[in-house]
Amino acid sequence: MSKSKIKGKDLKKLNYKSDRAKSLAINIINSDFKHLSKIDKLEILEAVLLNPKDYLEHTSLSKIAEELIGKIKTNNGTIYQLDALEKPFNVYGKKHITHDTIRQMEIAMQLPVSVYGALMPDAHVGYGLPIGGVLATENAVLPYGIGLDIGCRMSLSIYDIPTEFIKRNSYQIKTALKEYTHFGIGKIEKHSLDHEVLERKEFNEIDILKQLKGKAQNQLGSSGSGNHFVEFGTVELPGNNAFNLKEGQYVGVLSHSGSRGIGAAIAGHYTKLAKQTCLLPTGAQHLAWLDLACEVGQEYWLAMNLAGDYAKACHDVIHYRLSKALGIKPVLNIENHHNFAWKECINNQELIVHRKGATPAAEGQMGIIPANMLDPGYIVSGKCNINALNSASHGAGRRLSRKRAKDSYTGSELKKLLKQNKITLIGGGTEEAPMAYKNLEDVMASQNDLINVEGKFYPQIVRMDKQ
Repeated sequence: MSKSKIKGKDLKKLNYKSDRAKSLAINIINSDFKHLSKIDKLEILEAVLLNPKDYLEHTSLSKIAEELIGKIKTNNGTIYQLDALEKPFNVYGKKHITHDTIRQMEIAMQLPVSVYGALMPDAHVGYGLPIGGVLATENAVLPYGIGLDIGCRMSLSIYDIPTEFIKRNSYQIKTALKEYTHFGIGKIEKHSLDHEVLERKEFNEIDILKQLKGKAQNQLGSSGSGNHFVEFGTVELPGNNAFNLKEGQYVGVLSHSGSRGIGAAIAGHYTKLAKQTCLLPTGAQHLAWLDLACEVGQEYWLAMNLAGDYAKACHDVIHYRLSKALGIKPVLNIENHHNFAWKECINNQELIVHRKGATPAAEGQMGIIPANMLDPGYIVSGKCNINALNSASHGAGRRLSRKRAKDSYTGSELKKLLKQNKITLIGGGTEEAPMAYKNLEDVMASQNDLINVEGKFYPQIVRMDKQ
């Protein structure tokens, strides 16, 4: 009988590579198939190795098959192994991106559900996916591939009025910004109003959203802390622009914020559920995913889309209130998400494209890429570059962490710099100092193949959270 036993060297010849797979195979085949000859045992193990999916329901061999595929079902969830080799991905502006950021993206590309990836030139380390990471997966959504601020977005209103309006009405603009924009964690909007987004059926059908409707009502029209802002400035449009507006300068209001407390609560709730059911190795746990074929995955998808629409509603309310207070009407609004997931067709396959801090850039798709409250930002249109998964950067990208920026610069240095450049800052702090960010011109030069430049926005009066 001992001559029929399978040993490690036998499995090595069959090309079993994982030590765990070898151990499982030896124990199961020598125990449950002990009456078979060695040749028969080897034929069985070779068949499992070549076609593990065919044995997932087998009474004994399923454990070997699960290990070979990279997932093992347990009472506490499914254990997944990372692929031994990550899929390749494109990096734009690599010289501006740290090794740690690239390594974080490499781990994401080792997920068994990952298909394609790309890294934008403003990329830096984040939780889960790096900020500036784009990941296309098969029928799976990663809550932390989107992040806490679901639907974080840019919105630019353009007004066909003389740019002298800003200087002539600076007091009224600053008063309106203080009165109608509110920033910070838990901030309650004091000018409450009704909005159609609050009537969405998801608020009555999904348990987590039932608990969040009051918060959504209270925070509608407010903005987050950190790098979120509302700015008045000058928009510069060239001739033959994509908007059919005459060449010249316009007044603009640019805002940056997301889905507030409800987005953070949705992200936290479903990330916890994903981690409970999708068990990944240490270092990859924030990349846990939800299967879109299962109920909880479908539920998150609905909640995510609602949070994105809520983020848009917050911007719409802010722009409406400022316009009304100042007696001006926009002729154009340009907006885009940059913390979201979409169902898109990539190389004739429907995939879930996560853009965490990346701007959608399909053919002709409009977007805004801001700078740092000091330098001009860009109005852009996409070139549909499939190698970048139809994406571009969402800003300049951080050069220093918030803590390092706070430790490196003083408030007086920041005020002096802004005064020299005739920028008025209401609120804000050294965590968001312009020096904490990369040079947007370098970032833009690294993505000429991804976007067209359609115009510029020059900030003049900036409103941020009080740091």
